[in-house]
Order: sequence, then C-alpha cells, then structure tokens
Amino acid sequence: MKERTGLIVTGGTIDFDFARTFLADQAFDKIIAVDGGLTALSQLDLKPDAVVGDFDTVEESVLSQYRSFSGEITWDIHKPEKDETDTELAISTAMNLGCRKLVLLGATGGRLDHFMGNLHLLYFCLKQGVDASIVDPKNYITILDKGRVFEAEKMWGTYISFLPLSMEVKGITLTGFKYPLTKKDISIGTSLCISNELKGESGSIEFDSGVLICVESHD
Repeated sequence: MKERTGLIVTGGTIDFDFARTFLADQAFDKIIAVDGGLTALSQLDLKPDAVVGDFDTVEESVLSQYRSFSGEITWDIHKPEKDETDTELAISTAMNLGCRKLVLLGATGGRLDHFMGNLHLLYFCLKQGVDASIVDPKNYITILDKGRVFEAEKMWGTYISFLPLSMEVKGITLTGFKYPLTKKDISIGTSLCISNELKGESGSIEFDSGVLICVESHD
C-alpha cells in the first residue's frame, strides 16, 4: 500500500485563520475528522475521508451536510464510554488507510488531560513507525527517539524546547544552539532544555537513549 500523509482534525480549539493559511500550503492524501472536528471541517470547507466519534456535540445540519456524500465518507461511530479516546481511534483509522505521516490539528486547545493524552499518542505513533506532529498557531510538537537537525528557515518559530518523556534521557549534545550541551543526562522534572534558540542557520541534537518531546514555538 502506498504510504500516505494524513490530517486529523480533532474537537479542540482551532484558530481558523491559522488553519486556512497552514492548510493552503499542505497536501494530504487522507483527512479524518474526530467528533467535533467535523464542525471545524465544515467551516474550513473540507470533506473528510473518514469520521470518528459519537458526534453528540455536532449539529444535525453539519451531520446532514456530510451524510449527503453517500459512499464517499467512512463513518466510524462509537459510544462515549470506551477505552480509547476518539483521537486514538482516528489515528488507528489513519494507519489502516496507509498513512505514515500524520498532522493533528485542534489537539492542543481545550481540556489539558486530552492535550496530555495527545502528546502520548505522538509517542504511540513513533513506536508504530509513523511520523506524527501536533500543530497550532504557536507550536509544532513532535517526539524524538533519536537525533535531529534543525534548519532556521524551516523552524516554526524562534524557540525550541526539549522535555523528557522517558524517565531519563542520556547523553544530550546540543550543537549550534544559544545554550549548548555536551553529553548531558536529564530526567523528568527538569526545565533545563526549555526555550533554547538556534545561533545560526542550523543546529542539531544528539542523545544516547531516551525519548524527548520537542516543541518549536514562538510568542
């Protein structure tokens, strides 16, 4: 099966001006709406390939709009009481559709527990060999289990932060950063690697073991 890029639109807070600008520069093979994300897609004038959720908060007019696309949209309707979040189910749907790169939109605003859960879902994606990220107007969030090079012209913003997701991350080396590190071990509970910046056109992180949350951001 061809490897595809997928967009997952969740029911969190979405800045529609940002969303329109961001999506205008992107091409997605599959679009999946998560519950209230279907309302967001309606406002963005986009048609999903699949929808996941219980849709108890979606207006009937929106449901009718998309039900009119008979046979073009896969509906995966679940009861509110279940073991997985709708976003996790949507990620599984995207993987089943052959998506190996995913962008989550609307995954940061709203309830903090859902946002934290979405961060952990990025790790789930990583372990499945799927390149997944969360985006909003100020942040681009990914999970790292190996080194990476960052180019200033491709950065989401001025700042870049690294937070341990594993209990310990060993041997961090930051090169080309305003605040460099050499073979530094960090553990959960530190803010050492918050709000760093590139010194020039590029910089890199290398580490021996562990998992990091990587946040590119701006004020």
